[in-house]
Amino acid sequence: MFPLSSPGQGHLAMLAFSLLVSLSFFFGHFIAKDIAPGALMTLRFGLAAFVLWVLLRVLGVTPVLTRFWRYLLIGGCMAIYFITMFEALALTSAVSTAAVFTLTPLLAAGFSLLLLRQTTSAWVLSALLIGAAGAIWVIFRADINALLRFEIGPGEAIFMIGTLAHAAVPVALRKLCNDVTPLQSSFGNSIGALVVTTIYAAPELLDTSFATLPARVWWVTAYLAIVTTAGTFLLLQFASQRLPGSKVMAYTYLVPSWVVMWEVLSLSRWPAAAIFWGIAGTILALLMLLRGAARE
Repeated sequence: MFPLSSPGQGHLAMLAFSLLVSLSFFFGHFIAKDIAPGALMTLRFGLAAFVLWVLLRVLGVTPVLTRFWRYLLIGGCMAIYFITMFEALALTSAVSTAAVFTLTPLLAAGFSLLLLRQTTSAWVLSALLIGAAGAIWVIFRADINALLRFEIGPGEAIFMIGTLAHAAVPVALRKLCNDVTPLQSSFGNSIGALVVTTIYAAPELLDTSFATLPARVWWVTAYLAIVTTAGTFLLLQFASQRLPGSKVMAYTYLVPSWVVMWEVLSLSRWPAAAIFWGIAGTILALLMLLRGAARE
């Protein structure tokens, strides 16, 4: 096997990231009405923090919780993202929600420019705009009249807030967590997210009857905590140290395609044919970004 370069490792990490995140949309759609989003996220971040703490102990790594405000900031952004995702999944489809998520790279490029002074080439900017156009086509369900009237559903509007928060994470990680390892950062960010979600979801936690929750809520929570919280925190931190923010989040363009694949394989549910034009646009954007990375 040929050794991967540092950027190559970042790209491989984000490929895994997109696959794991797509499953969170797919699974989350099944339990979105079974438990309040805030209560679910508190369980998720609590379990994720515990798993990461155990991993730190096993590896003999000391947790670093100095400047805890940075973990509250980054964890808070992740909490906003996950809570709004599950609010949205109760109101709209997994494919449409995943399409909103693909606006992240363009937003991440904006944050990178403002906070890190990372400029974006004309090629990368073109790819981001093509990907955003493809995402918007899916968000408006391939309805040109709805697009012209800007008829965006409440689920998509709610998740747009979470997507904006998520887009700030790669830049914040690179700017604030460059003195800690990905594992230490992931643990700190999980604790920060747990604090934020516990405060936000206190009323929901008191009203939730955990003993009567369906079994699917628990196994989805376990997946979300172990894989798409602890796992993706690690992957995102790892990739953020090797790639610019816009390229880190470029792999979100694959998420709607993964979600469609899961729905076709497990439910034999095909989206409207016109939706595939939007998905094709997001895949084209990813290929353009990868070609740009290869040139560099």
